[in-house]
Amino acid sequence: VAGLVLLPESVAAIRAAMAHRLQTSLNLALGSGMASIGLTIPTIAVLSFWLPSELTLGLGPLQIVLFVLSVAVATLTLVPGRATRLQGIVHLAIFASFIFLAAQP
Repeated sequence: VAGLVLLPESVAAIRAAMAHRLQTSLNLALGSGMASIGLTIPTIAVLSFWLPSELTLGLGPLQIVLFVLSVAVATLTLVPGRATRLQGIVHLAIFASFIFLAAQP
């Protein structure tokens, strides 16, 4: 569901990045992601009162390491005010490692 919600904003963010409008791209990508999270988590939390399974919002140790790494790389990318291809590749590598490790039991 989140993929369907974020898809149009992600496409617009990619187009803005390709047009060298980094600030617009970041605003679109991060803003829509935060809005989606801000609406999804409270909804699931309220629904968990009626669902038979337990709601766990915590992260495991591996996810915490990847999260801290991604925040550090994002900070290094955003503070100078410009992004390089290498920084983008590092972001994609962190994302790929998260997907790979999330798929393994």
